[in-house]
Amino acid sequence: MERESMEFDVVIVGGGPAGLSAACRLMQLAQEAGQELSVCLVEKGSEVGAHILSGAVFEPTALDELFPNWKEQGAPVTIPVKGDVFHYMLSPTSAVKVPNPFIPKPMHNEGNYIVSLGNVCRWLAEQAENLGVEVFPGFAAAEVLYNEDGSVRGIATGDMGISKEGEQKGSFTPGYELLAKYTIFTEGCRGHLGKQLIQQFDLSKDADPPHYGIGIKEIWEIDPEKHEEGLVVHTLGWPMDNHTEGGGFLYHAENNQVYLGYIVALNYTNPYLSPFDEFNRWKHHPKIKTYLEGAKRVTYGARAMNKGGIQSLPKMSFPGGLLAGCEAGTLNTAKIKGSHTAMKSGMLAAETVAEALFAGDEGGKNLTEIQQKFEASWLHEELHKTRNYGPALHKLGTFLGAAFVFVDQNIAGGKMPFTWHNTDRDYEALKLAKDSKPIDYPKPDGVISFDRLSSVYLSNTNHEEDQPVHLQLKDPSVPIEKNLPMYAEPAQRYCPAAVYEVVEEGGAPRFQINAQNCVHCKTCDIKDPAQNINWVVPEGGGGPNYPNM
Repeated sequence: MERESMEFDVVIVGGGPAGLSAACRLMQLAQEAGQELSVCLVEKGSEVGAHILSGAVFEPTALDELFPNWKEQGAPVTIPVKGDVFHYMLSPTSAVKVPNPFIPKPMHNEGNYIVSLGNVCRWLAEQAENLGVEVFPGFAAAEVLYNEDGSVRGIATGDMGISKEGEQKGSFTPGYELLAKYTIFTEGCRGHLGKQLIQQFDLSKDADPPHYGIGIKEIWEIDPEKHEEGLVVHTLGWPMDNHTEGGGFLYHAENNQVYLGYIVALNYTNPYLSPFDEFNRWKHHPKIKTYLEGAKRVTYGARAMNKGGIQSLPKMSFPGGLLAGCEAGTLNTAKIKGSHTAMKSGMLAAETVAEALFAGDEGGKNLTEIQQKFEASWLHEELHKTRNYGPALHKLGTFLGAAFVFVDQNIAGGKMPFTWHNTDRDYEALKLAKDSKPIDYPKPDGVISFDRLSSVYLSNTNHEEDQPVHLQLKDPSVPIEKNLPMYAEPAQRYCPAAVYEVVEEGGAPRFQINAQNCVHCKTCDIKDPAQNINWVVPEGGGGPNYPNM
C-alpha cells in the first residue's frame, strides 16, 4: 500500500527538550523575520512527556533564553533548590557527609530547580503549538528517507497494524512520509535513527567512542515530617566498588514527593552485576531508607544516558539534517544534567536551519555552520570545562577520580592544560564469567525494594502484543551459544524490565524476549557484548506512559 506524504520546511524527530526547543526557536525566528515556516514534530510516545525520564534538577539557563518570561507563562519550574547534601557511602551502613566546599563546583545547584522533566516538555509542547508547530504524538519515526544524491529527505513513520509474523492485520494503516528541506533528529540518548545516521555519514570518525550509563528512577510519597522541599541529595561510593562508576540521587520535590534513583556506568566489568539490584541495595542504606520507611512508591522507570562528554560528540551536521540534544550526546556528566544543554543545542540547530532557509536555501545541504555556532556558545564552553570528568573516573577510579575532579573544577576552573580520553568501548568491558565473581543480591522485601515486574507495572508500559518484536537479534544463536557460556548471558541482569530471560525448554536453555515489558531504556542496544541486539521503534504510542517523570 502506498504511503501518503506531507511536506514541511522542517521535520523534528523527538519531543524531548532538544526537539521542542528547536521547534519553538524556529517559529520565534520566523515571526521575528516576518517569514513563514512549516514545522512538524513527531513523538513516539502516546503523548509528549510519556517517554521522558530524568532526575531532574533543572538549570534554567537555556529556558531563560528561549522564554525570558517563563515564570509568567506558567512553566512547571517552581521548586528552587534550597540545599545540597553529598554523602560518600563507605559501607551498607556508614557514610561520610562531604563538606560543601569540597563538592565539585558543577554539582552545586544554587539557582536550579527540582522539576518533572516530563511536565516541562508538556509545557514546551503547548508553547510550540501556540507558535504554530504541528505536534504529532504517537507516531514513531521508523525510517530515514534519502534523496537520490544521498542527502536526508525526511522520515517515514512506522506502519500500524502489523502482526508478529509481519502480516497486515485488519487494523493495518501504512506509515506517513514526512518530507522536509531539513530534518532535526532529537530522539534522545542512543536514538534509533541517529545511530544509523552517525554510521551512514561517519559522523564520529574524529571522536572518542560514546559512553553511557543507565539511570533507574522512582517517585515516592513520603512522610511530610521527613520531607524537605528543595533539598538535593547525591551519593557516591557503596554499593559500587572503587572501579565501578555509579551514584545515587534523592531530590525533594513538591507535594511530599521525592525523586530518587541510581546511575551505573555501562562500562562495568562484572557480567553478574545488575544495575536494578544495585539500586535496590542502595535504597536500603540508612541515608536513603530513612526517607522511604512508611512511604509509598508511586512510579518507576529507567533510561540510558550519555556520559562521554565533549570528546565523544559526533559531528552534528550531515546533508539534509542535524543532530541535537542527547542524540548527539550533549549531557554534562559532571553536573549530571542534560536538559539545559539539550535545549541549547536544539536552539542552535534551529538558528542554523532558519538562517539557511531565510536566505533562500532549498534544503539538502550540509549545514556545517552549526559547528561554529556550537563552538562560540556557552554550551561548548561548559562541556569543555568538564571534559576530564568521565576519563578521570575511568582512569583513576571513583575515589581518586573524584579528588581529581575537585582539583580540576574547584581549583583549576576546568582549565587543566590537557584533555584526557577514554577510548575503551562500554560493551567491550565485560570480563568472562569464569573470571568474575557472582553477586548474591538479597531478595526484594516488597517494602523498600521490589522485583522487576512489579516495577514495570508502575511504569504504565504497554505495547500492542501482536506486533513484530522491536528488539531484533542480528544472529538468534548468539545469546545461547556465545553470551551464555562466555558471560552468563548478561542481558538477564542489565535489563531493568525483565525483558530478557534464559528459560529451560525440553531440557535445553532458550533465550526469551518479553518485548511487551520494554521501557525503552536502550541499555541492551548499548551493553550487549556481541552487539547483537538492535533496538528499533515499536508501533507508535507503545512503551512507558510516565505521568510526571
